Amino acid sequence: MPQTLKADLCVIGAGSGGLSIAAGAAQLGRKVILIEKGEMGGDCLNTGCVPSKALIAAAARAHAMRNAGKYGLTAIDPDIDFAAVMDHVHAAIAAIEPNDSQERFEKLGVKVLREKATFTGPRELEAGEYNVKAKHFVIATGSRPFIPPIEGFKETPFFTNETIFQNKARPVHLIIIGGGPIGVEMAQAHRRLGSETTLIEGGTILNREDSDLTSVVREQLLSDGVQLLEHTKAARAEKTESGIRITTDKGTVDGTHLLIAVGRKPVVEELNLGPAGVDYDERGVKTDARLRTSNKRIYAVGDVTGGRQFTHVAGYHASVVVRNILFKMPSKNRENFSPRVTYCDPELAQVGLTENEAREKHKDIRIATWPFTDNDRAITEKDTRGHVKIITNKKGLILGAGIVGKEAGDLLAPWIMAVTEGLKIRAFTDMIAPYPTRSEAGKRAAGAWYTPTLFSNKTRSLVRLLSTFD
Repeated sequence: MPQTLKADLCVIGAGSGGLSIAAGAAQLGRKVILIEKGEMGGDCLNTGCVPSKALIAAAARAHAMRNAGKYGLTAIDPDIDFAAVMDHVHAAIAAIEPNDSQERFEKLGVKVLREKATFTGPRELEAGEYNVKAKHFVIATGSRPFIPPIEGFKETPFFTNETIFQNKARPVHLIIIGGGPIGVEMAQAHRRLGSETTLIEGGTILNREDSDLTSVVREQLLSDGVQLLEHTKAARAEKTESGIRITTDKGTVDGTHLLIAVGRKPVVEELNLGPAGVDYDERGVKTDARLRTSNKRIYAVGDVTGGRQFTHVAGYHASVVVRNILFKMPSKNRENFSPRVTYCDPELAQVGLTENEAREKHKDIRIATWPFTDNDRAITEKDTRGHVKIITNKKGLILGAGIVGKEAGDLLAPWIMAVTEGLKIRAFTDMIAPYPTRSEAGKRAAGAWYTPTLFSNKTRSLVRLLSTFD
């Protein structure tokens, strides 16, 4: 006979969004049940953000060693112990793991059930030997890798982001299908760690981003030795004596290992959402502006909603839900202001509208750019790749910003605030940027926005007129 547990709030999924909600509610004195059938910390900690960035960090050091000559140092080709690199990756996970652990959340007063959750009604579910009833539920089950219906995949061994970080033997030749952020990051990292890499993409890499930003990334990937096969569709996969063969619409590619990185799909099927009265489709759980499902007692956050699949968006969703459930504030989801970063080298970061998106929504836009070739800090570091790109309307309202270059994700921070708070470009011309920093490029881009007006004949005439009052 199932044991009945009652709570104020039941959270399904211990990823970024679910953990934030559970911790917040528990610390505010609510009775919370957290259900997680897999690993605490979810995809980001175990198979996503943390391990991938740790691998990228190792690859960056190897790249720096090979290219030390331009600084007057002796360049060397590093001896890469791939198993030790993966030990570093898992050490990073282990260092962060206590923050997301079951023990920590139990100390906060959360009841943690390591079970699969299945709804049995609009306000109850089963989790192992427990029948859980709660005033509110939050679905935070995330997403899993999407495996396309390509012939031969079922018989061919392959990695996804969920398994590639368990691999301790360096691939001789890694074939990657999918040119989004995961595919690009893993292609470059493995190449710099000594693997041959081939990236197959049906369109263009990072096709969501501005083409003038992605062109800088593409140039670096090619320089690194990544074989890029864009506008190429994988049609068949097969296992061979030497490894893997992918047949495309343009020929065949032979490698030793395969990574599938073509996207993700929400984890919803096993939840049995019908009895709960929750609407969903192949894109995810349907929610309103307050992240409520069709059952107003059940909310959904993060990847499972089918929106922007980022850890920071799930964390933001958590704050929206906490305000709605606990503080009874009608807080709305504004994830359209969320930034995104691809952590390749150089990094590519974007917030707000890209140029193409802005042209579709606005009749008159203005573009301001500034290259790192004209940035003194970039020159001293001998790394002048990339530029800052700002998109505004004709009155100077900042609609979006994109940066490609070293540490672009960090440089994007003030532009995120600008887009979120509805600032105009003038805010950046008034700002004093420290010298010499890469952040100056943002201020210079803002200054460039005013250049046509500042040095126009009309302004010249005004200056001449004012000079008569000397």
